[in-house]
Amino acid sequence: MTGDGVNDAPALKKADVGIAVQGATDAARAAADIVLTGDGLGTIVTAIKISREVFARLKNFISYRIAATLQLLTFFFIAVFAFKPADYYDEALKQSMVPGSKWDTPIAICREGDDENNCSREWPHFFQLPVLMIMLLTLLNDGALISVGYDNVRPSKKPEQWNITRLFIISTVLAAVACGSSLLLLGLALDSNNPDGAFAGLGIPPMEYGKIVTMVFLKVCLSDFLTLFSCRTQESPFWGVIPGAPLVGAVIASITISTMLASFWPASLLDGLPVMGMALPDEQTGNYTLMPLWVWIYCIIWWLIQDACKVAAIWVLNHFDLFPNELADYQMWVDKLEVERRQPGYDV
Repeated sequence: MTGDGVNDAPALKKADVGIAVQGATDAARAAADIVLTGDGLGTIVTAIKISREVFARLKNFISYRIAATLQLLTFFFIAVFAFKPADYYDEALKQSMVPGSKWDTPIAICREGDDENNCSREWPHFFQLPVLMIMLLTLLNDGALISVGYDNVRPSKKPEQWNITRLFIISTVLAAVACGSSLLLLGLALDSNNPDGAFAGLGIPPMEYGKIVTMVFLKVCLSDFLTLFSCRTQESPFWGVIPGAPLVGAVIASITISTMLASFWPASLLDGLPVMGMALPDEQTGNYTLMPLWVWIYCIIWWLIQDACKVAAIWVLNHFDLFPNELADYQMWVDKLEVERRQPGYDV
């Protein structure tokens, strides 16, 4: 209901959405839900468009936060219990001692004070990232996430309301693909001394444990940042909406920092764990510096698979009309009509 005079005040008050146009009386303004300050009714359309853009950004933010959190928590939970680096070390060490074996001897972890050629510590009994790396991962992640509030979005053509179930399903699909690809890469890296393994088949030399740690750090970072581009286009592929300049700039900065850290991190111990940049030369791989590039290619391939899985999940939800976004609140209007019919003087 729109109005501008004193006589319109009761109707504006009674309406579901009362709108006082520009120049309306004080009584009409007080009774209305919305007061227009511009000429004409086009302001209403602009307000609806802006509100739907804000709603879309909120959905993108929440979707990414759910996907990123699920990916990280699930990955570290499974990695701690499913992968025992010490077992891979023992197997590689045992196989390398067999006469005529093609297995490479794994390099042990150097303790503080060990001679450079006499490292005495085996690989750990469970996988973990140093606390400093987790803090850096969280910081870079949040830095990129802030830019979602300034991203380009496509407002919905129909009214929407919160549908957490649908949002959680899509976020879970994105997180599952990213988590699965991280676990797969970790397993392949731990088995890199195997001459029949995937790394050997690609011509990638065996990895020291310190490089495996930085490799997982880079993989999780890249997966998080690339997932953001899939989350920002809820109902279409990642190329459906051109990303805004602030988001692109924030993601490029975060990706660059994480890649540089993973490539050139000085060889050291963090929380008792070895850390070494993947592009640094070492005893086992020599001057092989292409590992960061392989991680990038791996992440991009799985990102395309991840986005395809998201589109497939959305197609299934739409095809079977499961948890639709445009939920017409029919029951609310039916109940409202029944209440109105009980009022004295109701006239159809």
